[in-house]
Amino acid sequence: MDNNFVLAIHGGAGTILKSKMTAEKETAYNVALKSALAAGYEVLKNGGNSLDAVERAVIVLEDSDLFNAGKGSVFTSDGSHEMEASMMCGATLNAGAVAGVRCIKNPVILSRRVLDNEDYVYLSGEGAHLFAKETGLECVEEEYFYSDLRYQQWQSVRNSTKVALDHSDDRKFGTVGAVALDQHGNLAAATSTGGLTNKRYGRIGDSSVIGAGTYANNHTCAISCTGYGEYFLRGVVAYDISCLMEYAGMTLQEAAEKVILEKQVELGGEGGIIGVDAQGNSSLVFNSEGMYRGVVSAVDHQFHLGIYGEG
Repeated sequence: MDNNFVLAIHGGAGTILKSKMTAEKETAYNVALKSALAAGYEVLKNGGNSLDAVERAVIVLEDSDLFNAGKGSVFTSDGSHEMEASMMCGATLNAGAVAGVRCIKNPVILSRRVLDNEDYVYLSGEGAHLFAKETGLECVEEEYFYSDLRYQQWQSVRNSTKVALDHSDDRKFGTVGAVALDQHGNLAAATSTGGLTNKRYGRIGDSSVIGAGTYANNHTCAISCTGYGEYFLRGVVAYDISCLMEYAGMTLQEAAEKVILEKQVELGGEGGIIGVDAQGNSSLVFNSEGMYRGVVSAVDHQFHLGIYGEG
């Protein structure tokens, strides 16, 4: 075991402009991001494993109504909340994913339980709920997910077939995620989302799809994506970054920039990624105006936070 570790988190990307952000809201976002970093940091600095670190960090983000995941999830076309999440272990390539879950307080915990059960990788809908019940996972009433902001977003499009992004006026892609390298040299990634406002037909995005929204491999990197899910699915973004590192010899930063700033732009996709590699380098790349993000490492033990597109 060495002393090297790193944790990066995101709370969504999109048109996030300082001109449209109140000081109070900006402070609230920074407090939430810092709390999530602190939760994962405690695990890593004490020699804990990367899976626990990313799970703990994402739980904090899911428990905040500021982000479109867990408590802050948006409304579907029928006025409910359908969430998805995934996790992956870089050491074993074991993965767990859930989609179409409605009453689960923390979908990321459910994805971890799927990961820990080697019989499955991906569960959805009623089957995922049954698995959650059998494993004793906390379920909540529908009211837990209600917020006036999300309700008003839904009201603006509910009588149409249109789907809306997290903030339809600001084009915000609401997803949360975390990636980590622990002191044992193991990588992990986790992603969670409430999807698109007014979504229909059991729509699933990239967040729960291993290789598209989440990927981890000790030989390359751990990636969590946030963006317009359909484009990230088509681009198999998380795995594509790993592939460019493995087969083309690119660094994490080079691969992330190639995929997000070139390939996704050409495809029409907007969003970003957070990533860490096996050497402890981190990369936070986005082609949108901003991305809620943070990183902490053994290099300086400082929490580095960002919201806008200042790099």
